[in-house]
Amino acid sequence: MPQSLVKNYVHLTFSTKNRYPLITESIKAELFDYLGGVCKELESQPIIVGGVNDHVHLLFNLSRKIALMSLVEKLKTHSSKWIKGKGAEFADFYWQHGYGAFSVNPKQVEIVREYIQNQEMHHKTRAFKEEYRQFLKEYAVEYDERFVWD
Repeated sequence: MPQSLVKNYVHLTFSTKNRYPLITESIKAELFDYLGGVCKELESQPIIVGGVNDHVHLLFNLSRKIALMSLVEKLKTHSSKWIKGKGAEFADFYWQHGYGAFSVNPKQVEIVREYIQNQEMHHKTRAFKEEYRQFLKEYAVEYDERFVWD
C-alpha cells in the first residue's frame, strides 16, 4: 500500500502536580487554546480542550508522524514554561508526571467532546481521582494505586 492512512482519536487527561487548583479562571481559556495550538503544531488536530482548576482533558486526532509519548511531553513542557511566564502566581506551576490516554471509537467522538465540554458541571459531583479511576476501570487498565498519583 503506497499511502499511509491513519485516524486515531485520543482522549488525553492529566492533572496539575498534586492536583493543586492552579488553573484559574484568569488563565483557563488561554491555556486550553495554547494546548490546542501545540497539538496543531504537531499535526494532531485538536477537537476540544477543556478541564477544571486541577486537570485538563484533550480530544484530538493523533498524527501518524508522532508518538503519543512525545506529544504529551511537548504539551506538558511547552505549556508549563508558557504558563510560568504569565505571572508570579504561576511560578510554582507543574503538571503531574503521568497521564491517561484512551482510544476513542469514531462513533463516540461526539460523546467524548460533550463530556469534555461539560467538565465544570461534571466536577461539581465527582473529583478527578474518582473520574480517573473510572476511566481505568472502563478501559480495563491494570494499575497500582501507589504509583498513579504524584
